[in-house]
Amino acid sequence: MSKGSLPDECTFNGVKVRRMIEEGSSVPVYPTTVTLRVEYDPKGLNLKIDNEQEPKEFIISRLSEYARIGPKAILFKLSTESLLCQFPGEEETNKLYKAIVKLKEEKDASVFTERTEDSSATQYFQFYGYLSQQQNMMQDFIRTSTYQRAILDNPSEFANKVVLDVGAGSGILSFFAYQSGAARVYAVEASSIAVHAAKLVADNQADDVIKVISGKIEEIELPEKVDIIISEPMGYMLLNERMLETFLHAKKFLKPNGKMFPTRGDLHIAPFTDEALYMEQFNKVNFWQQEYFHGVNLCSLRAPAMDEYFRQPVVDTFDISICSAKSQRHVIDFQTADETELHRIEIPLEFHMLNSGTVHGLAFWFDVAFIGANTTVWLSTAPTQPLTHWYQVRCMLSKPIFAKQGQLLTGRVLMVANAKQSYDLTIECRIEGTATSSTNTLDLKNPYFRYTGVAPAAPPGGLTTSPSEEYWQQVDLQGARQAVNLVNGVIVDGLGHVSLDSGPTNAGGLMASTQQPNIHQGSIPATGRRDKGSGSVTSSSSSQSPSSFPPSSSATSLPFNQLIGGAISPSLLNTASGGNKPLSSSSVGGSNQGYPVIGDYAMLDNLRNISSPPSS
Repeated sequence: MSKGSLPDECTFNGVKVRRMIEEGSSVPVYPTTVTLRVEYDPKGLNLKIDNEQEPKEFIISRLSEYARIGPKAILFKLSTESLLCQFPGEEETNKLYKAIVKLKEEKDASVFTERTEDSSATQYFQFYGYLSQQQNMMQDFIRTSTYQRAILDNPSEFANKVVLDVGAGSGILSFFAYQSGAARVYAVEASSIAVHAAKLVADNQADDVIKVISGKIEEIELPEKVDIIISEPMGYMLLNERMLETFLHAKKFLKPNGKMFPTRGDLHIAPFTDEALYMEQFNKVNFWQQEYFHGVNLCSLRAPAMDEYFRQPVVDTFDISICSAKSQRHVIDFQTADETELHRIEIPLEFHMLNSGTVHGLAFWFDVAFIGANTTVWLSTAPTQPLTHWYQVRCMLSKPIFAKQGQLLTGRVLMVANAKQSYDLTIECRIEGTATSSTNTLDLKNPYFRYTGVAPAAPPGGLTTSPSEEYWQQVDLQGARQAVNLVNGVIVDGLGHVSLDSGPTNAGGLMASTQQPNIHQGSIPATGRRDKGSGSVTSSSSSQSPSSFPPSSSATSLPFNQLIGGAISPSLLNTASGGNKPLSSSSVGGSNQGYPVIGDYAMLDNLRNISSPPSS
């Protein structure tokens, strides 16, 4: 623990607690002795008394008032009362008292304290001290799995190396480094979640490698330099929360030629058009246009309401086709960048418009790269990729501008760091060669979380052919191709892989195969060929074998389709058997071959026996 000489969590048993009253006398708070727990807190020490009768919890900081009373007691003056804690021995009293005194003797304010308001820091560390918030991040499958893959797929960066985990939280990244063979991992965490992280480390018997250190990177000390620094420092729009500065500050502990993981961050920016979003925000403002709201005229507040609503960045997701120009990228190299470079960021903009339309603002998302000796892994929050808890961010213009295809849209994005652990954001857009321009200033600390869980729809007006006719043409074309493949005895999967193997057949005349494991789509083999030696499943005439699947790489396999959004296209199913299925059968080559019935849906409960076409 950076605060005093106590460990991250310390327990004092047999403590008598008395409440001070007028004229210096006192009365007991509890009829018996209690246990006093002392834990690290970003502001100092957190003292807890877990008692069913009257639980208490209070923080002792540099500004707290206290006094040593005799050899075995300490008096704490709190906001609502004064408590006298009497310890069973002088040793326990000295231990706690020295830790409290050290709070008063701390050095000058750290870099973090100088750049951060106390209220913002308190809220920030309280937020990340909740297990529910840690769970929210850990359950982001894309985030967590990408980090694990980046670490495990670069063993040479971690094996027998000293690792620093900045803002460790639950310690999950430290465990990944441990799995990759790290010699020592220093997991530094400034919020109270550090206590839970230490418990996880002990329970998983990793405490011989992972050392949890409570405190801020800007204030703690390490016993040695490290080979690699890992962290998840990204906020929405990459830079919010200013955790990236802490990540870069940690390089003071990095050995020469040490590695940063992630290694670089790319902030993508693109103009967008979204009339529905603009009208949604604009209509909110119309509330303040009322002249007779319960007899009160609200009109004088319409202008400031307009400013406030359009100062809010919109956090949600969208269809990439709303972007009217190719995104522009601003790169931050974590390996070489200094934290002071993030205090003021100015990004010049230049977009060649791909479509004509109204520009309602700028869309932002980010990618980060883990550039290792063995492989490079990317974590992306782009709207074309699976959704993460970062979503995407859109900053709107209160006065949209119209741009034509081929015109040059220029401007800038100016981000100035503030003491609220965020940025004041200014966006400027103008049509080159004209007087058309628009500017807006936004508060990144005060976003509008708009995501509803509904998949974003493509913008209207993008249809150039009849969707109805196009659908039936695709159905006809697919049926014709399937018929040709069946006549030739060729199996073609959705990836374009072809297999000519006949393979053994079961009693029903259908090719048998064993069920394949649920394969991650990044591990799909380069061929759809089924091994001739794979075990065949033979069934008697009275009972059919359990479900059989096509090759694991086949896009017609149930496991494969479950990986792609969990949906199954009826047109991808070759055959099916079992009761009450929305599939019809026709006879091809003397055996029954199931075909999708037009207009029906393939339900998971009905898809239990999928097999390949009969061998030729």
